[in-house]
Amino acid sequence: MAILRIRRAGADDLGALDAGLRALSADLGHDHRAGIAALAEAGLGEHPAFIGLLAEAEGELAGVALLSPLFSTTRGAAGVHVSDLWVAEGWRGQGLGARLLAAARDEGRARWGAGFLRLGVATDNARARAFYDRLGFTPMTDETMMTLTGAPLAALEGDP
Repeated sequence: MAILRIRRAGADDLGALDAGLRALSADLGHDHRAGIAALAEAGLGEHPAFIGLLAEAEGELAGVALLSPLFSTTRGAAGVHVSDLWVAEGWRGQGLGARLLAAARDEGRARWGAGFLRLGVATDNARARAFYDRLGFTPMTDETMMTLTGAPLAALEGDP
């Protein structure tokens, strides 16, 4: 069995990170709009919006995770939002997803003092939901995730 290594992605890793995120989008049947330029703009620099994690074995991309900080006033603590988690088909069922989440936890603790993980799972993704249930994630039945973008976002800002 190949030795698996999980590490933080750097500027030289944006191609690999993009490849994993594109594979995730394809697996889910989602559009993929964030390419290498968008990842560089948001993930590099003085105040990155996310941290990327890469899982590799002998030069092969085995998985990726994308995480960002969040703060919960109801929990009174910082947390980690895992926006993307992908494991290559050949690595599924071997514990890599849990290892990537543990690495996200550890990165969040070190950087932000995070005490919890939060993520979203598509309602029609039974396999992912079963995986998160097995790990002990619990659904938030008292919240609905909502997004504001495009013209409504501009209107909120007072733009025409």
